[in-house]
Amino acid sequence: MIEYKVTSAEDLQKNPIKMIGQDWMLIAAEKDGKMNAMTASWGGIGFMWNKPVAFVVIRQTRYTKEFVDAGERFALNFFDGDCKQEMGRIGKVSGRDEDKLAVTGMKAEMAEGVPAFEKATKVLVCKKLFAQKFDEQSFIDKSILDRWYASDTMHTLYIAEIEKVLEK
Repeated sequence: MIEYKVTSAEDLQKNPIKMIGQDWMLIAAEKDGKMNAMTASWGGIGFMWNKPVAFVVIRQTRYTKEFVDAGERFALNFFDGDCKQEMGRIGKVSGRDEDKLAVTGMKAEMAEGVPAFEKATKVLVCKKLFAQKFDEQSFIDKSILDRWYASDTMHTLYIAEIEKVLEK
């Protein structure tokens, strides 16, 4: 069993741009007794509706989206820059095609109702508050459509309350 200290979002010390954009994160969720995860480097942490929140985007085609949609909670797992090779593999291969967690040796267990990875230094326990699929008409800067959506599906934006932070 992984031992964590439970803290709150207000205690986060690290820059979220580094945490998400440079070190990456694994978005993980559970469905029907199985867990799945995907690597993500887009998202954010902030304050909305008088709550500490995280926001992430997941493409319609991602298998992990089914897991996030199925439950009330998901987790954001952070590794402080470690595990980049494993996270790269998890980001490239679908859980529909292989047990990518077993292949990479990334072990996870349920903690506080969400999948927490053994090597994660921080796990944000997130409760979904809002989900909306991106819409082409909503883009003010149309060059984003050409660059990021010309050959792939739109993302769904999730805003979730950070209920707890689990730290090693």
